[in-house]
Amino acid sequence: MPRLVLTVIGDDRAGLVGALADVIGDHGGNWEQSQMAELAGQFAGIVVVDVPAEQEAALRAALDGLDGLMEVSAHPGVAATAEAGASAVWTPLRIDLIGNDHPGIVRDISAVLARHGLSIETITTGQRDAPMAGGRLFEAHLVVRVPPGGDPADVRDDLERVASELFVDLTLGHG
Repeated sequence: MPRLVLTVIGDDRAGLVGALADVIGDHGGNWEQSQMAELAGQFAGIVVVDVPAEQEAALRAALDGLDGLMEVSAHPGVAATAEAGASAVWTPLRIDLIGNDHPGIVRDISAVLARHGLSIETITTGQRDAPMAGGRLFEAHLVVRVPPGGDPADVRDDLERVASELFVDLTLGHG
């Protein structure tokens, strides 16, 4: 069965997930995994689906028909068995950071990850009010994978150096 990765975005309103699920189900698709959220008045997400090969073209056409309600793009995905084998040899690492919000935090942290060849599995970021000091706090929660032969201690040292330059608190743990 072909695997598709769908990217979805539309004005936030009731019924978006249901409409998408109906189209997938009507074409024999199996909704496997997703991450979705409301961001700045838009509902956005990524959905992984398996669909019978004979239904793939019809599903893609039906997804195009959702335009006006939401924009959906379908991209070919990697087979589940290959994906599982690839991630089994990588070491997971959880990264949590919080600090006063300012431009460049994600850029500088992601530069460290790229320098060490890490792959981001998930990243969630947001802002919230600083209760005592005023202003805004920036939070990021990541799960990354350290490649075979990579040294998590080197990654930790590099991240801690950058965190001190950015004036953010950093917590690292096992994925």
